Amino acid sequence: MSVISVFNGLYCNEESVISGVAEKTGFRQIQDRDVIAAAGKLSGISNDRISRTFSSQTSIFNPFTHEKEKSLAYLKLAMAEMLAQEKLLLTGFSSHLIPAGITHVLRVCLIAEMSYRLAQAEASHTPEKDAQKLIRKSDEDRSAWTSLLRQEKDPWEPALYDMVIPMGRISESGAIDLIVANIHRDVLTPTAESRRAVTDFLLQAQVEAALACEGHNVDVMAREGHVTLTINKHVLMLSRLEQELKTFVSGLPGVKSVATQVGKDFHQADIYRKYDFQTPSKVLLVDDEREFVQTLSERLTMRDMGSAVAYDGESAIKMAREEEPEVMILDLKMPGIDGIEVLRRVKETQPDIEIIILTGHGSESDRKICMDLGAFAYLQKPVDIDILSATLKKANEQIQLKKSVSHSD
Repeated sequence: MSVISVFNGLYCNEESVISGVAEKTGFRQIQDRDVIAAAGKLSGISNDRISRTFSSQTSIFNPFTHEKEKSLAYLKLAMAEMLAQEKLLLTGFSSHLIPAGITHVLRVCLIAEMSYRLAQAEASHTPEKDAQKLIRKSDEDRSAWTSLLRQEKDPWEPALYDMVIPMGRISESGAIDLIVANIHRDVLTPTAESRRAVTDFLLQAQVEAALACEGHNVDVMAREGHVTLTINKHVLMLSRLEQELKTFVSGLPGVKSVATQVGKDFHQADIYRKYDFQTPSKVLLVDDEREFVQTLSERLTMRDMGSAVAYDGESAIKMAREEEPEVMILDLKMPGIDGIEVLRRVKETQPDIEIIILTGHGSESDRKICMDLGAFAYLQKPVDIDILSATLKKANEQIQLKKSVSHSD
């Protein structure tokens, strides 16, 4: 039996259409939250962090953590495992995770003119100004998503789907009947080739997830157990990386052979970087001395520690909330909200962030207050970069220990 996937714009009567299709076909609906939950169980990553993969905004720390790529790998793995079943109705962002080679999928898009979408928002008691913002953000996220997965910035591009249904020009019942009628077409009958594509997708996703856990970020293709890895970033020692990748992937279950190649983006300026789990990759530097903190950030980057910068306490608190750094290096004397107040507020709301005080103006009294508030360490400027690096690594060890205890529970 075939599979139905539905991708939609916001305020396009999607809920009514999807529930109607589910009722008429008996297909089991799988939503984004179901795929996210399955990916979370497979990876140990929180559902909230995985859900951010669907957002057009990417964390400033992502070049060092590859968290988005890792989350995406596990979303694919969750989807691949689900596709072993049939009679599925897959809805939302997750519908685009299905490779084009799996042909027994009816790919549907529900979209409408802006005027119709605003009218639907008004009917749901959403003010027009708020609706416009919601629709704009939703469309931005969908554009980023199809660009990431399909290299197509227009999420409503007809080539991505078997059917693009213009809501507003067709009734809800008409849209439901159209989808149901097409699911029985011979072209959507599962074939041996299409079922093999599901098996290939599962192996591809398993390899991608395994590589992500090792800190690698490469494109993966699989066909009947033969895996091809594509390196899309420049690397100084290509042959060594290729051998490392081949050795690791060849040991994975189901892999018969491994080949490597460089992709079209290999010669771009950015450098391939394997994620090092022993060093902190999400360090927020907070200091109003701009030249000092920018130089410090560059020196940490040279040591493979991902860092971002905030120049005042208010920005630091906001970035701590939105970006969730693992470690914060915090100055005490800043205009506006000072370092002690930043420490207090962050520890109240995000106690798992380790905070290292780095100041040139602190006193013994300040040191005691900071340590009592939960600071990890208290250092004086100027600080030797080796001492700071060692302190950061100790903070990272503490973070990893907390995570391992949390996962064991």
